[in-house]
Parts: sequence; C-alpha cells; structure tokens
Amino acid sequence: MAHTLLFRRGMTVLIAAAGVAVFLALHLPLPFLFGPMAASLVAALFGAPLAGLGPVAARSVLGIAIGTSVTPALIAELPSMVASLALVPAYIVVIGLIGVPFFRRVCGFDPVTAFYAAMPGGAADMTIFGQEAGANVRQLSLVHVTRLMVIMVVAPIILVNIYGVGLTHPVGPPASDLPVPEMLIMAVAALVGWKGGERIGLFGAAILGPLLVSAVLSLAGILHLRPPREALLAAQFLIGMGIGVSYVGVTLRELRNTVTGGAAFVLILAALAGAVTELVTLTGLAPPVEGFLAFIPGGQAEMSMLALVSGADLSFVVVHHLTRILVVILGAPILFRLMRRAQPPG
Repeated sequence: MAHTLLFRRGMTVLIAAAGVAVFLALHLPLPFLFGPMAASLVAALFGAPLAGLGPVAARSVLGIAIGTSVTPALIAELPSMVASLALVPAYIVVIGLIGVPFFRRVCGFDPVTAFYAAMPGGAADMTIFGQEAGANVRQLSLVHVTRLMVIMVVAPIILVNIYGVGLTHPVGPPASDLPVPEMLIMAVAALVGWKGGERIGLFGAAILGPLLVSAVLSLAGILHLRPPREALLAAQFLIGMGIGVSYVGVTLRELRNTVTGGAAFVLILAALAGAVTELVTLTGLAPPVEGFLAFIPGGQAEMSMLALVSGADLSFVVVHHLTRILVVILGAPILFRLMRRAQPPG
C-alpha cells in the first residue's frame, strides 16, 4: 500500500512538473502555480490515479511570508482599515442571500448542502461543518475546490486586463541572498507555529501558526526578510498541484452538475467582488488592486500568493481575508442553527 501511494505521488509530481515546463515554454503567467494546477486537473479528469503531497508545508511557507510583512509600520496602518473591514460581515451576508437560493434552485442541493456551499469560508472548514450538519460532503467539497480553482483562473485575468497589473513581481530574494541564520529561524518558526497551532486547536494552524510566530519575530526585529524565492515557488507548486488533484475520481455527472454549478457561482462572486471593489475604491478606503484582492473570496493562501506576485499590499489583503474566514467560521454554524430553528416542523 505504501509503495502504491509513493508511486502515485511520484507520478503526480512528474505530471505537475511537466505542467510547469509547458507553461515556462509558452511564457504563460504564474507557471509554478498554474502549470501544476492545469496538468494535475487534466490528468485527474482523465482518470489518472494521482495523490497529493498535502498543502500544509506550502501554507506554512506563506504564513512566514505574511508574518514577516507585519512591521511596526503595518500596525500603525491598522486603524485606517477599520472602515473597509466593517464591510466584510455585510459582504458575507449578501453572498449567502444569493448563494443559498442559487444552490437550492439551480443546482438542486438540499438545504444543508446549499447553505454550506454558499459560505465563503475555508474549503476544509466548510466541508467539516457541513458534514456535521448532515450535508452531502462530496458535493460540498467539489463546490469549494471549484471555487478556489476558478478564482485562481479568473482573478489573474481581471488583474491583468482590467487593473493593468503585471504578475511578474519578485516573490522574494533568492536563498543565496539571505543570511543562513535567518532562514534557519524561519524554518523553526514555521514548524513551531504549525505544530503549536495544531496543539491548541488553532483553525488554519498550518498558515496562521507560522504567521503569528513570524509576526512576533518581525516586530521584535529578529526577522527582516521574506522566505527565499525558491521556497515560495515550491509553495506555488504544491498549492497548484493540490487543487488539481482534488478532482481525482470526479464523474461526468458530478462534472456536469456540481462542478459546473460551482463554477457558475464563482462568476457571480467575481461580479460581487468587483462591485465591492468599486465601492471601496470610490470611497477612498482602498486602492483598486488591494480592494479587489481583499474582497474576492478565494483561499487565503492563494490570494496571498496573488498579492505577492502582483506587488499589492500583502498586509491589507491578508487582514481582510483573515477577517472573512474568522467571521464565516464563527458565524456560519450559529446562523445555520438559527435558520433550522426558524423552519416550521416538517
């Protein structure tokens, strides 16, 4: 069994690496992210027995990258974000009011599955909450993976063609330019933050644990630089491959109904994100690119990576996504129980 899993993982890495090579040869954007995602997705849909390595290490690298961006200057800027952060709960409510009827009437989901499919939280968190409430776990996981995948395709297109942003900003210095002691401190911070976060039950421990530890070290003047470019490119590779591998075993029926419905809903979300971006831009609450990346409901790891390669204000984007995830994780189960109690018997 172990040899079979090792073979499947090795084949998956080779397919993902081939995707990188194709994207590099064709000069396509974000080759280390989109190459593995596209190659793994196509292979999965053709029935290849792929197996992911898990995105945990990738998320820990991003956690360090985000945490080292927390500086005294950022802390001084936090009060200026209060007004835009106040829009996050209302934004989530609007998404729910549109999403739940969409999944009920258009996709034919049961009420529980429709509710958790519409919630723009973390894919793993919403799937777990939905499972506990009796949702269709397969439909739920496919919808949220599709949300991440489509947003990762649509968001760069919007950034380039509407906002005129190039996605070639260096994600970090090469390892040869970083002091070895600082890289060792980063590695220890990632491990301690990840495992320590899991031990205390921190949600999203793989990214938030390293983020918190590295933020403290950054504010203390111990860390001064982001992780090396090679680590961030490896994180892109693992994230892209993980999204593609999530489609292993998808049937034609699921592809036609669940995946297509999830993709259509993401286009609605993109339109909503565009409207909110206009609002925060016109009111002076955020620059256009930061506003768009802060309010498009993708995964925090994926949106952080887009912020890095677009040269956007990483801290502004991350603070808003963390707020969204926190509001959904804390509020969704409570709101669901209230809705169930409000339903008439039968």
